[in-house]
Amino acid sequence: MNPIRNNAKDFLTGVIYVAIGVVAALLSRDYGMGSAVKMGPGYFPTILSGLLIVIGAISIIRSFFKSGTPLGRIAWKGLFLVAVATVLFGLVVRGAGLVIALPALVLVASLASTRFRWGHALAMAAGVTVFCILVFQIGLGVPLPIIGSWFVD
Repeated sequence: MNPIRNNAKDFLTGVIYVAIGVVAALLSRDYGMGSAVKMGPGYFPTILSGLLIVIGAISIIRSFFKSGTPLGRIAWKGLFLVAVATVLFGLVVRGAGLVIALPALVLVASLASTRFRWGHALAMAAGVTVFCILVFQIGLGVPLPIIGSWFVD
């Protein structure tokens, strides 16, 4: 039974999960693990990468036994726009702050959808921005500026 022919989606999804899990495990191997009670900086990435590898392996094995739909066209435009949105966020978050970087991330990524509507995208951008500021900045104290150095003296 050829998984690429019978269930390409599950097979390729599993390969992607395993690949990301292996890369994450390799990148986090130099961090200290700690223990479950006192977690070190490598604890969470190692556990998460292990889970990704297990989920990917399950998906690959399942592709041999369960038939699925054929793989459709790859949405290159969507893939490109989501990648651009992520890179854009990383480039501007420190200088512009969360109030600019988060809406930019949401709006550019929203353009990838075939059902894009400006009203929905703007509402989502506002909601995500408020939520992330409340959770990460105020709740968790993540040191990202709300308004970046580009706009403040």
